[in-house]
Amino acid sequence: MSENDSCCCSCSATKPAVTLNVKQEALAEALYQAYRRNFYGQENNPLNMADWGGVVTDDDTAYAVQDAVMAKKMGPVAGYKVSLTSEETQRMFDSDSPLYGAQVAERFVPTPCTLDLRHLNEPLVEVEFCFTAKKDLSADMSLDELLHNCTVAGDMEVPDARFAAWFPTLSKYLVMSDCAVGGYVLYGTPVDGAELTVEGMAQVHAKAYHNGEFVKEGDSSEVLGNPVNSLKWLVGKLESQGKKFTKGMHVSVGTVFVPPAFTAGEWRVEFSGPFGTLEVTAK
Repeated sequence: MSENDSCCCSCSATKPAVTLNVKQEALAEALYQAYRRNFYGQENNPLNMADWGGVVTDDDTAYAVQDAVMAKKMGPVAGYKVSLTSEETQRMFDSDSPLYGAQVAERFVPTPCTLDLRHLNEPLVEVEFCFTAKKDLSADMSLDELLHNCTVAGDMEVPDARFAAWFPTLSKYLVMSDCAVGGYVLYGTPVDGAELTVEGMAQVHAKAYHNGEFVKEGDSSEVLGNPVNSLKWLVGKLESQGKKFTKGMHVSVGTVFVPPAFTAGEWRVEFSGPFGTLEVTAK
């Protein structure tokens, strides 16, 4: 995707709202209750994928279920995560495009920090980049404009579903319904996007370590060729749904490698360029 490429979602008219049926409303409630149990560190009782198979069978309905889940949470949408930003992850979930999940404010956490595993189900580790808008963004902005109107931090996203044994077998539509299996976005020191270049954003290398042992590494070019492309995709997709990416919102734009499990111990991610190092403790 280049700066001049048009995003297929940004040029289409806003679609009418989807009305959920009884089973889809029940799915939204079940997802919220599972989220709530994790949030308060109560006994983990994840959902069974087989119980919800076939309840959602298209993108628009999946996003409508996601909206219903978000409406039940305390607080407005503070940002998003983008998933399926590489050919490999799209193949894993039988998709030909990215997808997004909304997040509330407490899910974006500066590092160094500590996460209590009792508040999670079956979490993974993804190394990404967190963009934060300095002004309202629009789909007609160029990649340069989008980058320069954000700050950017390296981040470690901790995706987590409300389903048992979810990775990598959870259906795309249940992933979307479950807010793109959003967990936490743990971000490092932000860098002003005006000091960065689009070309440079495609050339960042990152390495992840657990208890001092190397785990995985990857390049920012794995994220739709450039993490800024992922931001542009999201802004266009939101506009096609009548939503906006406004000043202060965050987005974690996609992982540089297929995620391993997030387990107890000390995690460290080292980024090349200006993004430095971030540290997270899981207990």
